[in-house]
Amino acid sequence: MKIVFMGTPDFAVGTLEALARAGYEIPLVITQPDRPRGRRHEIMDGPVKATAASLGIPVCQPEKIRKNPEVFERLRDIGPDMIVVAAFGQIIPENILKLPRYGCINVHASLLPAYRGAAPIQHAILDGRDKSGVTIMRMDSGLDTGDMIASREVPITQETTGGSLFDELASVGAQLLVDTIPSIVDGSARYTPQPAESTTAYASMISKEMGHIDWTCPASRIERLVRAMNPWPCAFTEAGGKTLKIWRSHVADDDGSAAAPGEVVIRPDRSGMSVKCGKGMLVPDEVQLAGKRRMPAADFLRGMHDSLRRLG
Repeated sequence: MKIVFMGTPDFAVGTLEALARAGYEIPLVITQPDRPRGRRHEIMDGPVKATAASLGIPVCQPEKIRKNPEVFERLRDIGPDMIVVAAFGQIIPENILKLPRYGCINVHASLLPAYRGAAPIQHAILDGRDKSGVTIMRMDSGLDTGDMIASREVPITQETTGGSLFDELASVGAQLLVDTIPSIVDGSARYTPQPAESTTAYASMISKEMGHIDWTCPASRIERLVRAMNPWPCAFTEAGGKTLKIWRSHVADDDGSAAAPGEVVIRPDRSGMSVKCGKGMLVPDEVQLAGKRRMPAADFLRGMHDSLRRLG
């Protein structure tokens, strides 16, 4: 069976590798064009492109697949039985959706119909959900609105970060897809239509600005922000005129003072600090001042002057 694969970031790599291990013929991988990466903004191969190269699979990188008739002609010449999509990052036109006989099958990192959109992983943590998961769905012309075929749950705990959930869902999604394909091929798969409306707000793409901490929010919300935005863009605030990233934190009871949100309470021995929030206190555990390494909050405090009174 011939499967064309579409994907771009790290999340999609495991799925491509799983298809290859399962013995499916993969005549083509379609991925986004190379983009500047890293601090030097050098043009580098994306994760899926690099993986395809290591597997000896031809790669196509259209700037806009919807406006590229050459891509459609190439796919028609290949005649794929199925197209598998995992975090591709572009809207696929209807003529391509209808091309393979088993359809375009998407690996989506949420329990649909919740969290349609580009960043379901971070939004599930930010909203305080106790579980996430992966859904295998048959794509249609809507945004993550197609029929659901299979799903698998993954718990979200107080230790779960955006990065750890990303890795777990990538692995679970790859295996679930391989487990599901045979039922699609033999006709035993059950296709469950989604309701017209999602059960949550659209999971919009994450921007760097979303990591900025608003200290008027409850401490519980900020703690979830810290976990959701780890490792990128990382929750951040300002300390002494410099950007301070907060990598790990926990919530503490309010100290009962009349301090304003953002004001800092430093322990007498400088072993840690608490920050007043709109409700409760946030205790940063691991931080990183601009230009410095990540460090425990106690090490950060030892390097700061006594003038540190507030963040933000």
